Amino acid sequence: MAIFDATQIRALVFDVFGTVVDWRSGVARDVAALAASKGVQVDAPAFADAWRAGYRPAMDRARRGEIAWTNIDGLHRSILDELLPRFGLGPVSGEEADALNRSWHRLDPWPDALSGLHALRTRFVVSTLSNGNVALLVNMAKRAGLPWDCVLSAEMFQKYKPDPEVYTTAAHLLGFTPQQVLMVAAHPSDLAAAQRSGLRTAYVPRPFEYGAGVPSPDRVGELVFDIVASDFVELAARL
Repeated sequence: MAIFDATQIRALVFDVFGTVVDWRSGVARDVAALAASKGVQVDAPAFADAWRAGYRPAMDRARRGEIAWTNIDGLHRSILDELLPRFGLGPVSGEEADALNRSWHRLDPWPDALSGLHALRTRFVVSTLSNGNVALLVNMAKRAGLPWDCVLSAEMFQKYKPDPEVYTTAAHLLGFTPQQVLMVAAHPSDLAAAQRSGLRTAYVPRPFEYGAGVPSPDRVGELVFDIVASDFVELAARL
């Protein structure tokens, strides 16, 4: 890996779910609210975990051509339809299921995210680079005040990360070479794919992504990143 020179970086692209926003708490909050309205008991954090766990297998089936390509809202909805009866949350109308599916649009940022992004935006282009679809990312940004210069989604390429075209095309659309773009994520596998595509990488671990005391299933192993920072504020200072 070439020596990292921060002065060459022109743009930062961010994974969103788990890196910028706390998906588990937000989804569990809305699951609990729906359960309360139905008068049923549901383990809302376990529901959120199961919903998230279904995301990668569903995405992989689409990547293999076993199901038609669809955006993340569509994948989330198909997973939700399987989870509702499993967790005893029902009967649920189509409108109620659609509203719950949009819980992924209403996620809150980690405490450092807004201040860190604002600091970074004074010196760099800052953009999403997420498997979340464009409407989801825009709605999330409007609600949470996320100060993106640009919203880039794998949906725009009809691909999903970690397909290399997602990373290289994102750099191209921003007008930079891959080496001028820093991928920021809490997930080592996402960063490893970005590295293979020529992007520079910043690892920002989120130890509470899966709940207090629960380690992420995504391991660093022997991977080496250009920057490791505890949060976005430290990342801005390091750059």
